Amino acid sequence: MEKLLQNENLTIAVSSLGGALSSIRDKDGTEYLWQGDKKYWSGQAPVLFPICGSLRDDKAVIGGSKETNMPRHGIVRKKEFLLEKADDKEVVYSISADEEMLAKYPYDFKLSISYSLSGKSINVKYTVENNGSEVMPCFLGAHPGFNCPLTEDTSYEDYYLEFEQEEDCTAAVNLPDTGLVDRITRRPFLKGQKRLPLDYKYFEIDAVTLDKLKSRKVRLATDKHQKGIEVDFADFPYLILWSTANKSPFIALEPWSGLSTCTDEGDVFEEKANVAMVEPQGKKEFNLSISIL
Repeated sequence: MEKLLQNENLTIAVSSLGGALSSIRDKDGTEYLWQGDKKYWSGQAPVLFPICGSLRDDKAVIGGSKETNMPRHGIVRKKEFLLEKADDKEVVYSISADEEMLAKYPYDFKLSISYSLSGKSINVKYTVENNGSEVMPCFLGAHPGFNCPLTEDTSYEDYYLEFEQEEDCTAAVNLPDTGLVDRITRRPFLKGQKRLPLDYKYFEIDAVTLDKLKSRKVRLATDKHQKGIEVDFADFPYLILWSTANKSPFIALEPWSGLSTCTDEGDVFEEKANVAMVEPQGKKEFNLSISIL
């Protein structure tokens, strides 16, 4: 099931599967969101919860002596969400823990995702609620893929990413064989620059994990036309860049609140970097906006 939301600038569709965006079109009919193709990546914009990335061997100790066992990116992205609200102002989907999810992640959670439009922007609010009696550790991430190129007369290499600030930072090293991240051994990446011309070479091994960015906004743009995307991820400390090595026509700009288990971390969930601790009967909100240029 999909629900549409539109204004004079944008028409978006949100799917009950994963509670995720499935289309972003401007008034000219240009589709900005990747539409999925199993040749490259069948996904579009999955929501990652309660982990971003991977745990070591998909396992961790949680809540003192319990064990959590979850696949990469968590337990909700392939689940059907409940439609809570759909009018001309807002679409809200939610999901609550069931027996299958509780067996993997032993917390009585509810995750609600609100989508609303303002001018040329999509405002997304993720609300994590802890309905249980124990403190609940969690992470949340967004994984939107954007069509690149956006027009038939341009190519992938015509586009660039433009960061909010001039950046001089290295990237953590992803380890595809294990799904872990090495944040000690780093690779050069941004060298006193705001613009990064797109090149598939960055993704020959895996995604680019930017854990030391100053910027909290990034744009996908080109000098060949005016269309583009800006992602504002003020509530998220990390940005993951990803495209596939077989030259997929998309770029994923992924704000994450946490990372895969790092090689210098143990396997206690609560000790992972930047973990959110939600008090019993409490909640935690994460906000994100996606704007067309």
